[in-house]
Amino acid sequence: MAIIDLVRWQPQGGPTIYAYRYPETNLSTYTQLLVSESQEALLFSKGQLMGKFGPGKHTLNTENLPILRSIYGLPFGGKNPFTAEIWFVNKVQVFNIDWSITRLPIHDPDYNTQIPLYASGQYGLKIVDSEKFLINFVGTRHMFTQADMTEQSRGEFTSKAKSTIVQFMMQNRVGYKQIAAFLDQMSTYLRDQMAPFWSELGLELTKFYINEIDIDDSAPDGKRIRDAIAQQSTMHITGHSWQQEQMFETANNAIGGLTGAMSGGGNGTGSLLGGIMAINMMNGMMGQGNRQGQGQGGGGLASDMMAPQYNQPTFGPQNGMGSGAQQPAGGQMQGQFGAQQQFGANIQGQPQGVRQVYCSNCGKRYPSTSSFCPNCGNRYNPCPQCGTDNNPHAQRCVSCGNRLAGPAAQGGVGSTCPSCNAPLQPGSVFCGNCGQRVMGSDTCTRCGSPFPPNVKFCPRCGNKRG
Repeated sequence: MAIIDLVRWQPQGGPTIYAYRYPETNLSTYTQLLVSESQEALLFSKGQLMGKFGPGKHTLNTENLPILRSIYGLPFGGKNPFTAEIWFVNKVQVFNIDWSITRLPIHDPDYNTQIPLYASGQYGLKIVDSEKFLINFVGTRHMFTQADMTEQSRGEFTSKAKSTIVQFMMQNRVGYKQIAAFLDQMSTYLRDQMAPFWSELGLELTKFYINEIDIDDSAPDGKRIRDAIAQQSTMHITGHSWQQEQMFETANNAIGGLTGAMSGGGNGTGSLLGGIMAINMMNGMMGQGNRQGQGQGGGGLASDMMAPQYNQPTFGPQNGMGSGAQQPAGGQMQGQFGAQQQFGANIQGQPQGVRQVYCSNCGKRYPSTSSFCPNCGNRYNPCPQCGTDNNPHAQRCVSCGNRLAGPAAQGGVGSTCPSCNAPLQPGSVFCGNCGQRVMGSDTCTRCGSPFPPNVKFCPRCGNKRG
């Protein structure tokens, strides 16, 4: 076989190649080795590393490789043939390696249930120890690409990334609603945990980014959770409840059945019965106020279900015997059989006029006659306009937006400065006597909820952080 006089490697584009073995092994002490920038060449013979060569032109003689005399017994000088493997290692820094993880289950603190997530991003690597990289990672292949590297490390990479992401979210109580605010911190934390894994293979993890963490809807359970969250957001924006959603759907189906029966496309009695039910239902929704004003009974099912879910009970005359006092929900009149229900239904056997309110701290329902929440002990601080329970430090009602008078008016500890004990004006942020701040910047000025770290908008009411 012919002896090779010139050895070099010039990549021609295509996939990223980290290591390349020169196909010929017949060399001589006159062979010239050309190593380009960002490359390193390694010579192996009989299982031993003979030498490393950086960028430049090198002659493979016994002067550069004294080990040739001990391995082959080659004399100094002259053209002496020998066999060896030459590996070229690409030491360019790569920053665009994509990664993704699916089926990442996490118990979410926002929804108090398990949610399947997926995460994706990019990272960058650089070969810092060519010998360790070839021996521990490449093996006997003649070429090692970026695809080979990601495929070979996928198992351990996925396991470490999953456990690290879950660990970070549990330690910092990061829920699905706040994930986007912690991507940068999570990327740094994950890079520090993954760096030793690559270092053992002769690589340096130069960059690591998490671009997105979201619900994994590739499986049926994830798709159902995503649809449920989307439906909840829609109902919160439009102000209707799940019961109303079902009621509207039932009415639409029944009206469709009535239309089909009238046009001859239905099956007769069933479609006609559904249409009659729809008409009665709509009459209950739209004509309830008029019937109440005429003394035809108290609030019914349709009236309860049509009430917006964000309104809590209003306060006023509860048992009028005449025409009744006007109620704020749609201008309906209260009759002699009781007041209209606006948020939660009365509990059976409960005295007339006692309403159900929802605790601003834990969200549990309790009677409006209680001064404290029986579930968490939070004081009931009603809005004088709509009766919604508000945080003691809230300046505006989270339901109707009415401006609140301050902690003293809401049953709090008193509107005095904690520093100089001077009286405070309603809604004050700073004390007018000593200038000290009486409401922290980490507290929402609208609803009084604490701000999580690095969050610009209140997670409860959406108010911008001051």
